Amino acid sequence: MKRQLRTFAGLNVEELRHPSDASATEALKKIPGLDKLLAKILEVGLERMFYVENVASNLRVTPKMFPRLHKSLVWATKILDIAEPEMYVTVDPVPNAWTYGHTKPFITLTSGLIDMMTDEELFFVIGHEAGHIKAGHVLYGTMARNIAAIIALLGEMTLGIGALVARGLAFALYEWYRCAELTSDRAALMCVQDLEVARSTFMKLAGGTTRLVAEMDREEFLRQIREYEDVDRSTLDRAYKILLTVQRTHPFAMQRAKELELWSEDGYARLMGT
Repeated sequence: MKRQLRTFAGLNVEELRHPSDASATEALKKIPGLDKLLAKILEVGLERMFYVENVASNLRVTPKMFPRLHKSLVWATKILDIAEPEMYVTVDPVPNAWTYGHTKPFITLTSGLIDMMTDEELFFVIGHEAGHIKAGHVLYGTMARNIAAIIALLGEMTLGIGALVARGLAFALYEWYRCAELTSDRAALMCVQDLEVARSTFMKLAGGTTRLVAEMDREEFLRQIREYEDVDRSTLDRAYKILLTVQRTHPFAMQRAKELELWSEDGYARLMGT
């Protein structure tokens, strides 16, 4: 990174954790045996399958392979005070990134994301994924992203009974994941240390195109965030949002932008000593 960035040795993730993440995680942990069940499902093959797929099909980011991406990864791990995970690039036009693995987490970025984002915006995304590792999200997050396959597997093993149980778990995991994203956005802001980078990243995730990027307007995006806040005040609109998000792993881009704006004025400013 060209700018002078602060690092936070011994950073306590609870200083970043969003209250919704904390409450949703507590709810999951109260389900008897859930952690052991999910860890076992990963260990018996799912985690290994993802890892082998990455090694066999995708390019690993190293100091010599995509060095700019690797530099961002190193900075993210320094700032958040975590061990450096492996990171891969996969060919996929859909802009996306994820962190898989329980015993050995690794980050994957799609080519569509890399082509859409600037280096600073990619740093925000990498910081977000590193935030999942810092916050201990990887176990539940991997399961949430792959719950459909798990439901099918349990259905075959238990004549459909396990699938019914897993569908209820799916909604709980999706709700948790949406809350966890808000914590990781905070970690990403701690990495880039520039709210404008966060805003431009959310703007592109909401509807960015490489060809029309010069025509995207920051003030219009901020106005749309304020409109989202007005929608949030309506009971009926809140009900519609619940129906729209119940099977989403990520909150709406406007919600993420709004939540990070609020935290930047409070928790972020306090951590940065400003």
